[in-house]
Amino acid sequence: MSLGLLTDDWRMKLLALGLAVLMLGAVAFSQNPPTTNHLTLIIGYTVPPSIILINPPTKTDITYTGLADVISHVNSSNLTASVDATRALPSAAVRLNIVARATDPRVTVQQPPPIVVQVDTRQVRELPVQVAARAASGYSLTKQVAICPGTIAPNPCKVHFDGPVTWETSLTATATLPGVVNVSTIDSPNQPVSLSNSNGAIDLTACRTQPCANLDVTSVNLHIEATPGASSSTVPLLDAPPSHGPPAGYRVTGITINPITVVVNGDPAVLGRIQRITLPAIDLSSSTSDATFQVQIPYPSGTSGAVAIATVTYSISRNPNVSPSP
Repeated sequence: MSLGLLTDDWRMKLLALGLAVLMLGAVAFSQNPPTTNHLTLIIGYTVPPSIILINPPTKTDITYTGLADVISHVNSSNLTASVDATRALPSAAVRLNIVARATDPRVTVQQPPPIVVQVDTRQVRELPVQVAARAASGYSLTKQVAICPGTIAPNPCKVHFDGPVTWETSLTATATLPGVVNVSTIDSPNQPVSLSNSNGAIDLTACRTQPCANLDVTSVNLHIEATPGASSSTVPLLDAPPSHGPPAGYRVTGITINPITVVVNGDPAVLGRIQRITLPAIDLSSSTSDATFQVQIPYPSGTSGAVAIATVTYSISRNPNVSPSP
């Protein structure tokens, strides 16, 4: 073969070769085209022991691309989404990046948008378990004690809450005896421990933090003693919603009541219907900082109590999302 046969019309021959390659590629891509897909993944968090994330998202939607035969094998076992919070500091709004990765290098992953979460200090708080019990008509309670499982000590059981420090304002642990006390002694095992703070009940069954806030003891044994005769009952004091909230630009961040329970004396029939006493509503329209009020405890008709005045303290701070009124 002479060199001329190769060099004659070389441009046309090169063009023909390029077209052949393009046609081969088109045929290949028609059978295995580039494909885009989506997958919802559970987010994995790395959080140091000194902090805790409040209400972080648990899942994120990931977009990924690649050739069809590769994409068809992508699932949650070879695609991950994670957040590294090891350098985060406590703040109301912290921006954290979600990093998505594929184990197969042929898969291209589009990074999801960052998240903004509240980062709080993590703290362990010891709490004595309070007992909530009601005496039946004709009985008065003389002893109420919560005993930790596996012990027989008469001292109140103490539990340990591990979670955000901002949840620990007026934090209490309570075990409630079902029904009413109408005998001299009741031992009721395995009663659940419930948590509440200045904002109300805390549900630990729904993990709202990373890591999950928890109690080391979730149920206790109750020992109740009662005597027939003059009746009394221990009931909690609750705050009523303020008659007027703080000025624009401010918000209530915590409420403390002292005392949190009172002993009510009176007609046994009336006591049996009292589960709580709600304090009078308070006007906060002039309060732009922490404010303390002395309020009369409104004992129901036919009852009385040794404590007449309750102290209610409102923690009030600027709302970072609202400008204060001039």
